[in-house]
Amino acid sequence: MSVLLAYLVGSIPFAWLFARRSGRGDLRRVGSGNLGAANVARLAGILPGVAVALLDMSKGIASVLIAERVSGGVTAPALAGLAAIVGHIYPVWLGFRGGKGVATACGVFLLLAPTATASALVIFTASVWTTKYISLGSVLATAAVPPIAYWSGRSTPVVFAGLAAALLIVFRHRSNLARLRAGTEHRFGRRS
Repeated sequence: MSVLLAYLVGSIPFAWLFARRSGRGDLRRVGSGNLGAANVARLAGILPGVAVALLDMSKGIASVLIAERVSGGVTAPALAGLAAIVGHIYPVWLGFRGGKGVATACGVFLLLAPTATASALVIFTASVWTTKYISLGSVLATAAVPPIAYWSGRSTPVVFAGLAAALLIVFRHRSNLARLRAGTEHRFGRRS
């Protein structure tokens, strides 16, 4: 039950809703076409992008908290967190075409693996600061969560949820990685 609820919470398309309410149309057809905070920031500015990122993080946080209250233990919150990420990436409300899951994953692992998340945020910030590529920072930070969660003594379900989330998020960034190799990836600070 908590996994299905987490998926539905994760499916709430805050970026899409923001774009519609602000008159920018369907976010999937503008900018990078991604339903995430980076595309909102690229099109509308930093503050709306940060607001969407915080809302997307809140979906992950809420999903983990609900599972903890309903089920207890460590497995249900890890599964619920993963379900919220899947919901963000493949939202039922928008034909299963959503964002890339990074902010939602940040909210999930902020509760499940705080040390790993803090380390991932440092990696993300340093990478984006030096390269100006949000996608590269996202991939590096996401990939860092499972091993750091393991080394910091998090439970097996949390480590496996981190690994599954990392694989899914890196898969969703495959077009970004191809553009990085080709030298055509969007740089942070430039509007499209």
